[in-house]
Amino acid sequence: MRADSREADMKITGYLNRHSMRTAAAFAAAAFVVLFGATVHAQSPSGISGVVAPGVEPELVQEGFIFTEGPVGTPDGGLYFSDIRPSRIYHLDPNGKIDLVHEQTNGANGLALNGLTLTRDGKTLIVDDTIGTIVFAYNVQPDGSVKDKRTLAQLREIPEGKESGADGMALDRDDRVYITTVTGIQVFDAGGQYLGTIKVPRQPANVAFAGPDKRTLYITAREGLYRLKMLAQGPDRVGK
Repeated sequence: MRADSREADMKITGYLNRHSMRTAAAFAAAAFVVLFGATVHAQSPSGISGVVAPGVEPELVQEGFIFTEGPVGTPDGGLYFSDIRPSRIYHLDPNGKIDLVHEQTNGANGLALNGLTLTRDGKTLIVDDTIGTIVFAYNVQPDGSVKDKRTLAQLREIPEGKESGADGMALDRDDRVYITTVTGIQVFDAGGQYLGTIKVPRQPANVAFAGPDKRTLYITAREGLYRLKMLAQGPDRVGK
């Protein structure tokens, strides 16, 4: 082999080695970003004033479900929730025991006790949009109809090109609104001002206050049921 050929081969080999090292480093960096990002997403925020204390994280109550939804608190501090796809409804008693209470529900989703997501005075209906980022409010009329549609709040930090995933909602005793989204549970005050986002390990579908003093926020999130100790207190009415 001529000297110039050997030199060319050595240059090519060196280039390939350097390229392989750069590629390996890039993959390692990407893996670190993915893992780190997933960890950060699962962490609780630094707290939301009057809502949840710093460092308090959602706690898994039980998993092994398929798609949990429809949580609603009971007067004794318990909770009903549904598992949509296997068509089941469960009850969590005040002592933390979960029992199956109904099967073959034909995919029952939301559960309710005396109304929908209304403000505590019953005068305003709040509606979110699973696709878009606007949360609407309507004035409730004496006959139960609604009118005067308007924007109550704008969801935050929804990834570009993604649906908001806005779904279940709950209100607390100060009329703050809790909305499940693709980014977590977004919290707004009664006037629609954004207060912060509660991060959940799985994408949440619905929320409800329960427990003897309504200071526990239960979160249905895909295969799991979670709970979060709150500073805020649920509304002084039956259900949500």
